[in-house]
Amino acid sequence: MENQEIRILVVDDDPEILFATERVIKSAGYQVSSAATGGQCLEMACRDIPDIILLDVELPDILGTKVCSQLKNNPLLKQCYILMISGSRTSSGDQADGLDSGADGYVARPVSNRELLARVAALVRILMAERERDQLIDELKKALEKIKVLSGIVPICMHCKQIRDDKGYWNRIESYISNHSEMEFSHGICEKCLDEHYPEDDSE
Repeated sequence: MENQEIRILVVDDDPEILFATERVIKSAGYQVSSAATGGQCLEMACRDIPDIILLDVELPDILGTKVCSQLKNNPLLKQCYILMISGSRTSSGDQADGLDSGADGYVARPVSNRELLARVAALVRILMAERERDQLIDELKKALEKIKVLSGIVPICMHCKQIRDDKGYWNRIESYISNHSEMEFSHGICEKCLDEHYPEDDSE
């Protein structure tokens, strides 16, 4: 997955910090949108689901932890990662509150551009791994849907070896297995049957 496929929503009420953060994130090739309030964040996230949200804790209308909780409780946004950022709420307790609200990471300002991008990249790696896992699970489910499994007790004639199906009809064994699995048969003849049924073809 290339960086330009990753959508990141930056949320901060400080115009200068918002602009600077957008510029840093864009420099790494990510798609970036921005919001200045918690309400705008919730609206934009539901309208155009981002992959990652960089969420300021101190917002003018709703505390960032409450925004985070609402985002995480929305089934449409369950695969969205949230990185909380704050320059004032930086204590161990504040960070614990942020993580308890559902945040996937917490960054205390000031933070260097390099560290911010590294934290975003770490979330992207997790996101990619989960998407690859989900794709593999989907492929396995589709493969299992195509597999028919024979199980249980199968009535078979002790003489002619035909099999009785669940409707009471007798079927050649190869027909029955073909209808209940993905197997295909290629007919041949063994040496014993060759001697018994085609003795004139015996070269000896």
